[in-house]
Amino acid sequence: MKGTMQKIFDDSKTCPQKNRTASEGYAGGQTFIEITENNLTPNYQSENGLLERILSSSNLNTAYKQVKRNKGAGGVDKMQVESLKDYLVCHKDKLLASIHKGKYRPNPVRRVDIPKENGKKRQLGIPTVVDRVIQQSIAQQLQLIFAPEFSDHSYGFRPKHSAHQALQKWQAYITQGCGYAVDLDLERFFDTVCHSKLIEVLSRKVKDGRVISLIHKYLNAGVMKDGKFEESYEGVAQGGPLSPLLSNIFLNELDRELEKRGHKFVRYADDLVIFCRSQRSAERTMKNIVPFIEKKLFLIVNRDKSKVASNRNIRFLGYSFYKFRGKGRLRIHPRSVDKMRARIRELTSRSNGWGNDRRKVALRQYVTGWVQYFKLADMQKLLIKVDEWYRRRLRMVIWKQWKRIKTKGKNLIKLGVNKYKAWEWANTRKGYWRLAHSWILSTSITNERLRITGYVFFSDCYRKVRSC
Repeated sequence: MKGTMQKIFDDSKTCPQKNRTASEGYAGGQTFIEITENNLTPNYQSENGLLERILSSSNLNTAYKQVKRNKGAGGVDKMQVESLKDYLVCHKDKLLASIHKGKYRPNPVRRVDIPKENGKKRQLGIPTVVDRVIQQSIAQQLQLIFAPEFSDHSYGFRPKHSAHQALQKWQAYITQGCGYAVDLDLERFFDTVCHSKLIEVLSRKVKDGRVISLIHKYLNAGVMKDGKFEESYEGVAQGGPLSPLLSNIFLNELDRELEKRGHKFVRYADDLVIFCRSQRSAERTMKNIVPFIEKKLFLIVNRDKSKVASNRNIRFLGYSFYKFRGKGRLRIHPRSVDKMRARIRELTSRSNGWGNDRRKVALRQYVTGWVQYFKLADMQKLLIKVDEWYRRRLRMVIWKQWKRIKTKGKNLIKLGVNKYKAWEWANTRKGYWRLAHSWILSTSITNERLRITGYVFFSDCYRKVRSC
């Protein structure tokens, strides 16, 4: 441990943040708390302000446990969550003092690019694990202050609020007769949040200037990408515990404006849909709300993606909507089905080198998780067709695993195929995909046998969750 710690401190000499903290050690590694598995004890006592509540033993202990539970990758210092406790035990006093004196400077976040559906990349910023503890402790206390102020129409990144609740709210609006919607796309929202506007919004409720200063330092911590440091003049880096809450605090300004104007809407994170009874009303709403977003909140509305459309032509959280017998209903959006099929192709690839046990576990986790998320949709008929295709892929994989003609023949005989037919099909030159659709495999590798061996199917899971 001592050698590892010394290496970390030596590496800090090349870090652009090395002079940004009051302590002489590595900027991302110090902490201010004595840690046991169930208790964090502060070494600094002061007046009972917001900063003191953030740094209290109970709050920090909860934050530490949450970061440990979330796991995740390391930041610029490459420290992993597994090393967090030992590291915090060894370094506590200097950082505590530097935070109270206002001299603490967070480390830059590590930039990670995540591919998006449209071929572009989503930029994530991964803080160091120690900074994640501090951010989590701040978020826990800010949540207590701002949660009562949040709109009932906001569902993302909030305790006891979910995507399903947002979708059910949409259903209710459709049933009430809202046939049109304004689908607003905030271009690169997390990357374009105006820091000064966010600090202004925070300052209305947070009167402890030390906390505002600390949050501002996190906003300005910068980014490390490919070994190069970049300043961060705007945006809230996705990837830290604090960014979801800050985004809700910022967009609550938009929520309140929409409520003041009397609009019906649903927002999940930066996905916003406003409901109207007519196309004309929706177009007027779009025209009037865009100036507020751009001139008051300093965000960018993507006019190419934002649109006024019938509810049935809008995609929200992977679902689409329709009306049946006067009631709003949900179904799977075609793009969500395409993504699901693409994932099943990956998990049932003939050349990924996976064993059957690993494949079964991966498929079970994906299928059950996917159905659990999309269980609100009417999709029984769709899933029956998907399962037919899915089982064909499983039979294709199994047939390829048998490899040799001798193995194929013997296995077919064991599964009850006539000896003559078994050897005839074992010697066939038809391709794997074509043969997977043949009657010989459908009647030998039956649906029930696949179930017994541990494969789960979409339609089975769907019937189960709908019956609960």
